[in-house]
Amino acid sequence: MTIKVLIVDDSALIRSLLSEIVKSAKDMFLVGAAPDAYVARDLVNRFSPDVITLDIEMPKVDGLTFLEKLMKAHPTPVLMISTLTEQGANATLRALELGAIDYIAKPKLGVAQGIEEYRQLIIDKIRIAAKSKVKPATKQKSANTATLNYTGTEKIIAVGASTGGTEAIKEFLLDLPSNSPGVVITQHMPPGFTTSYAKRLDSLCKINVIEVKGGERILPGNAYLAPGSYHLLIERSGADYRLRLADTPLVSGHKPSVDVMFNSLAQCAAQNTVAVILTGMGKDGAAGMFSLHQQGSYTLAQDEASCVVFGMPKEAINLGGVDKVLPLNAMAGAVIKYLHSVNAGSRL
Repeated sequence: MTIKVLIVDDSALIRSLLSEIVKSAKDMFLVGAAPDAYVARDLVNRFSPDVITLDIEMPKVDGLTFLEKLMKAHPTPVLMISTLTEQGANATLRALELGAIDYIAKPKLGVAQGIEEYRQLIIDKIRIAAKSKVKPATKQKSANTATLNYTGTEKIIAVGASTGGTEAIKEFLLDLPSNSPGVVITQHMPPGFTTSYAKRLDSLCKINVIEVKGGERILPGNAYLAPGSYHLLIERSGADYRLRLADTPLVSGHKPSVDVMFNSLAQCAAQNTVAVILTGMGKDGAAGMFSLHQQGSYTLAQDEASCVVFGMPKEAINLGGVDKVLPLNAMAGAVIKYLHSVNAGSRL
């Protein structure tokens, strides 16, 4: 299958570089490179591209406005071209809410050289996007009013995700009650993006959401997000569970890695862990979830129908490390039901 790609960017340099990258891939065909939303609209109507790369900052009509209209009129897998700034991160997160599949971060130094270094990443992400499911724009909803008879620090909920995960994690956390057991999260994101993402989640959820700095004690009513470029580990410290960051090599191709987080839990808190693996490309988290499952953790995976990309959950299922496979909208309810059944914990 040949993937029809449309590039939308106001920078002639970026258009040229991305065009060259797309043309270098034998399984891709460049249908056009548009400098603005109006040209892009015409090309979408003419060629119905399989994947669009879209700049956020454009003249006349900005990328977010174009994306919102595109998803209503002609839903298409979109990769955002994002800057690694707080403003760029916030705009990218909004784009993911509107239905974009993923994003490609612009290199900070030497645009031409940086894009060349990202060549394989860009090609891979276009291929992933072409196979992904476009989800409708998500509407903010009030956090679930479900309650949990839980006041302890014994249980830990661990969540891992990648492509499509920012929205999946948001939906999962919105459905957790304010006194939920502590939640640890690894989502594949670069530095800066995790800072903005944690703030965004914190403003929406009943539980508090923070980006991990290191040394935090895991407490109920709080979610702890691994920062970009650091692995998140959980360790036993006396009667407590505490968080540690590790600046060590990539694992399963990622940093932070879901496998690192899951494996650390397998070593110190397996029987007290509820592990959840959500949408994402690749196999990160599958081996770690299998280890947790073998040692008594309750493990859940998102089903194919509700995933943007059914990669990580599928790998975990195939390894035999999953107790239940559920749609995203049933995941939090299943976790709460399980915690009720085991009477959670009572140690503070």
